[in-house]
Amino acid sequence: MNNPSPSPPASGDRRPQGNQTPDVETPPHLKPGLLRAIHHIALNVADLGRSRQFYGQVLGLEELTGAAIPSTLKDLVATGQVANFRLPDGSILDLFYEPTLPPPHPDPQQQFTRANHLAFDIDPAHFNQAVACLHHHQVPLDQGPVSRPTGRGIYFYDPDGFLLEIRCDPEPNPPGHQP
Repeated sequence: MNNPSPSPPASGDRRPQGNQTPDVETPPHLKPGLLRAIHHIALNVADLGRSRQFYGQVLGLEELTGAAIPSTLKDLVATGQVANFRLPDGSILDLFYEPTLPPPHPDPQQQFTRANHLAFDIDPAHFNQAVACLHHHQVPLDQGPVSRPTGRGIYFYDPDGFLLEIRCDPEPNPPGHQP
């Protein structure tokens, strides 16, 4: 996965033109419960080694290694650009190495974020409905829908410009699949 940079949407240039997902009923909103859980949150970090030590050794989170690393991130992990941790509820914390990240504000009471994006999980059967809903509401899109070996996703912005993702696992038997 490329490390999507969370920049606020430009005025008008990221809004979809018309319904880009034909043959999908466009709901006014996603029904409660369709977003099943937080799948992962991605944080930008200036010192990946220090952050790995903090999240792994201090907070006791399980760092993903070997076969547990998602196939789409293996190269980034191998080159020291990303580290992944599994939280006790099964959600994933992705740490993206950003060596030029400015330091936090010296006043710890000042709000700031190192978050890259927040990803929600949805059943593959409802993914196209979620995409149609985003288009219907003219939600500013960043990227996608994209397909990867680990599933499908679409990146978009909330009203304050924070980058979000709705993603799903691969369908067990995609439409048209012949066993």
